[in-house]
Amino acid sequence: MTTISHPVDQAANLPSRLRQLFSGDLNPIPVQYDEPLAGHTTLRIGGPADAFASPASILELKRLLRAARAAELPLTILGGGANVLVGDRGIRGLVVATGRLRRRIRLADDSLYAGAGLAADQLCQWAADEGRAGLEFLSGLPGSVGGAVFMNARCYECELADVISAVDYLAPDLTVCDNLAIDRSQWAYKRTPFMPGGSLAGAIILGARFTTSAADGPASRARMLELRADRVAKGHFDYPSAGSLFKNDRSFGRPTGAILDELGFRGRRIGDAMVSPKHANIFVNAGQASAADMLRLIEEAQAAARLAFGIELEPEVIRLGE
Repeated sequence: MTTISHPVDQAANLPSRLRQLFSGDLNPIPVQYDEPLAGHTTLRIGGPADAFASPASILELKRLLRAARAAELPLTILGGGANVLVGDRGIRGLVVATGRLRRRIRLADDSLYAGAGLAADQLCQWAADEGRAGLEFLSGLPGSVGGAVFMNARCYECELADVISAVDYLAPDLTVCDNLAIDRSQWAYKRTPFMPGGSLAGAIILGARFTTSAADGPASRARMLELRADRVAKGHFDYPSAGSLFKNDRSFGRPTGAILDELGFRGRRIGDAMVSPKHANIFVNAGQASAADMLRLIEEAQAAARLAFGIELEPEVIRLGE
């Protein structure tokens, strides 16, 4: 998500303004200053946030947002840190992470409600523990429920919109909108109404309700293990990564990984930014990669595809900060 940014005017003396703002009314919500964001992203890349907070409740989230808006501070919402590349200079203003919003409820109709901060993989495991099927494709998926909803995560021929029945979100005016049934016409491959230009752009995802069915326990667990093994074979867990770097475009006639493989990108490296030796659409941090080197590697892949095939590769990864 995994992220939504609300640009506002920046103040010249931002760090001192932040400390003054968060030293009073927001206690005891913990706020860290100059917090390195590399530890909050799956790529393990990124400079510091001026201020970083992880609210434990929707009430705390709203308090943080009100304070930031009243002070006209830049504000960024961060989910599980997958599918984002934070710049080496970090993010100005306040970064609010939703990782502590992890409420789980099994509802009377056997649908499952998960808070935005619950890891997508944990949602899958919880569904299996509850004897419910339909979410196996999330096995091993990096990131959070909120980020997966924001991006309409897709893998193994399934996408999240296929199993979401409703979403809870915080509107830009800080009104909580509960149990909004999704309009399937607004959801497509890596496209949702929460993204820039969508009907709910600027809203913050709080959680979602997922439709499930009764599981065949052994078959469901076997499928989860099969998909996790496939991710292992593709190198998803060998190094810090954001999963697939580029979107797949069916009009290209083959997956992006196959295109980059044909262009010889497996194992290509700039500094510690590297294309996985196992899968050409997985870009990884092989040590102490910088955002600048990762961007150069991304641009090199785009230029090669443009030159060889006349196609434009579109990143899934969202760039944040400076």
